[in-house]
Amino acid sequence: MHTPTQSVKRPLKLLPAPGAEQRFVYGGVRRALQLEAFAAFGAATAIYGWCGFSRPAFALLFLAPDLSMLAYFAGPRIGALAYNIAHSAALALSLTVAGFFGSLPMIAAAGLIWIAHIGIDRAFGYGLKYPTRFGDTHLGSIGRH
Repeated sequence: MHTPTQSVKRPLKLLPAPGAEQRFVYGGVRRALQLEAFAAFGAATAIYGWCGFSRPAFALLFLAPDLSMLAYFAGPRIGALAYNIAHSAALALSLTVAGFFGSLPMIAAAGLIWIAHIGIDRAFGYGLKYPTRFGDTHLGSIGRH
């Protein structure tokens, strides 16, 4: 029993349902996020082409953000951090906007390639990483859906 001056410590439970740890989205929400990501890929690719930027540069740099996976050699925590920074839509969009507003076409092109890469990754289910292991993402475990 407790007195009114004592506090009762209760665990704060917002989500998920009792007995089930939920670390990723699923079902219709997952599909909506993947469609949204595919739209980002399509839009970035279309704008890149409309601007007349270099197709060889697009092909050469498209997978550049995946070099961040090399950080997994330092462990899953550092690997996830590096991967998530390299796959940050906010950073890619900021770079793109800075390139267009600053009249810096190479920066704008790099940002569009970056957005396209992030979009196709997320469309195929490769989400932001948890620090547990490479396959644990906010969109679910890679290879287990």
